[in-house]
Parts: sequence; C-alpha cells; structure tokens
Amino acid sequence: MFFLARYCKLLEENSFRGRTADFFYMLLFGATVLTSIVLIGGTIPYISETFARILFLSNSLTFMMVYVWSKHNPFIHMSFLGLFTFTAAYLPWVLLGFSILVGSSTWVDLLGMIAGHVYYFLEDVYPRMTGRRPLKTPSFIKALFADDNVVVAARPPNAGVGAAARFGGVGAADPQFQ
Repeated sequence: MFFLARYCKLLEENSFRGRTADFFYMLLFGATVLTSIVLIGGTIPYISETFARILFLSNSLTFMMVYVWSKHNPFIHMSFLGLFTFTAAYLPWVLLGFSILVGSSTWVDLLGMIAGHVYYFLEDVYPRMTGRRPLKTPSFIKALFADDNVVVAARPPNAGVGAAARFGGVGAADPQFQ
C-alpha cells in the first residue's frame, strides 16, 4: 500500500501533472498488459503452473508504477533501509533483490517490470526514435477527464444584485457585497 500511494502520487503530481487522462490510460494499459501476460502464460506448458498461482495483479501494477517513476526520475538519490544509497534508476532492481532475499515470489515483480518497460518504451523511447506515438490517449478517455484549467470570468460589480433583492437574499444594501 505504501508503494501504491507514494509512487502513484509522485507520478500523478510530476510526470502526469495536468494529464489525468494520460495517467488513467497508463493504468489501463498496464492492467491490460499484465492480464494478457498472465492469460497467455497460463496456456504455455511448464510455466502455466507459475502463472496459475498469481491471484492478484495489483502488486504487479504497483511495481509497474515504481518502474515508470524510476525511469522518469533516474537521478534521484535514494536509500534502502538506511543500508546503502543508489539512484532511482536502480529502484526496481533493488526491490526485486529484496523480494529474493525475503523469499517471496519474484514473478509478480518481474511482471510489473515487464509491463512498466513496455509502457516506458512505447510512450517515451519509441516516439523519440521514430516521431510516432503509439500510446496516444484516445479522445473518448480524454473526454472523461477535465484536464483543462477552468477559467471563471470575473463578474461585473452589479451583476446579480437585482435577483438577490427580488428573492429576499442579500442585495445592494449589504456592505459585504459592495
């Protein structure tokens, strides 16, 4: 939960500031990639048993966000348990190593890294190489989110005075509204 809250917030406030639809599309893309990997991996002999043990993909999606954040902020200095310092570019690998040390399944972390790398490559690397952007957020998703700054026009000084007085509200006689 800590990683979900921290890195989701950091991505949304920095890399995706003012681009809520793009952030949602990243999460949707990651969930789709992770689900596809598990479904396809479940049909391959010898490794299907490993994928059958993965019940929830939320940890993989969280790890994907950590991976994308680390790629967008590679030079931030970090410390792991106060033992050693490293730059954020190595954060997914440090967390993967920690998963190995504590004996938990590394498949969940690896799936998140794969999904994060696919997103990062298609969104950041490939467009710089070719000038084409394959992960452009669809317009129907952009229509769901109000990313544009809302501008409220200034009200003329006497606007609404008559309506307020007619309906027994505060009118021109109230010095607070003058």
